[in-house]
Amino acid sequence: MSQSIPLKLNRRLALAGLLGLPLSACETLDPAIMEGILGSGALTQADAALGIREALGNGVLSALGIVGRDGGFLNDNLIHIPLPKSLQSVQSVMSSIGAGGLLNNLEVQLNRGAEAAAPVAKDIFLEAIRDLTIQDAIGIVKGADNAATVYLQDKTTVGLTDLFSPIMENALGQTGALQLFDQVAASVKNVPFAPQLGADAKRDLIGHGVEYALGGVFHYVAEEEKAIRENPAKRTSEILRRVFGSGIV
Repeated sequence: MSQSIPLKLNRRLALAGLLGLPLSACETLDPAIMEGILGSGALTQADAALGIREALGNGVLSALGIVGRDGGFLNDNLIHIPLPKSLQSVQSVMSSIGAGGLLNNLEVQLNRGAEAAAPVAKDIFLEAIRDLTIQDAIGIVKGADNAATVYLQDKTTVGLTDLFSPIMENALGQTGALQLFDQVAASVKNVPFAPQLGADAKRDLIGHGVEYALGGVFHYVAEEEKAIRENPAKRTSEILRRVFGSGIV
């Protein structure tokens, strides 16, 4: 005759099966959250993760729509991309030979490149969001207005940089930014004592564009996350209403 499983253990087993976690991991979870998972109709950890992912997904799509439009970087003082310091240092040299406009144009095309590149990387951003785990969500769900964005940024920036760099390089080539860089480098090459701009400086230009472009996207992802947390009208799906209207977030 088989023995019945004690109710408390049975709940632990059910929880472990639901989350796909070992029992030892379940035992480390916040008791209040466990209570919520086991309670009928309560918000679960899986719900929390789904809500955080959806909020970030909405934030990414909103952000890409903002930065990817004409002037999205160029005309936005909050995320406008300046020239890297290596190029700023030759500004006086360029002005002295009547070519200062080249750098101004380069800055414009650098921002245009970011505007073109960011939307192309949509799937890269969304894939990073899909990798957010249930355990990640638990640390985020009670956090600050931008907690999910900050976590995603910290977690994914290195990987996103590697994936986004060739997209940015291609965009800078299409806008003419890289060709303008070559013109600047050629102009200062024969100026005595002028800083020289070689291949390293071009790579720095691309890396600089990537860093600022990602920062601009995350800036507006954070704005969207904050709006979803604060404004019920921004909770446009049932899961967002459950997670961000639950009183837990």
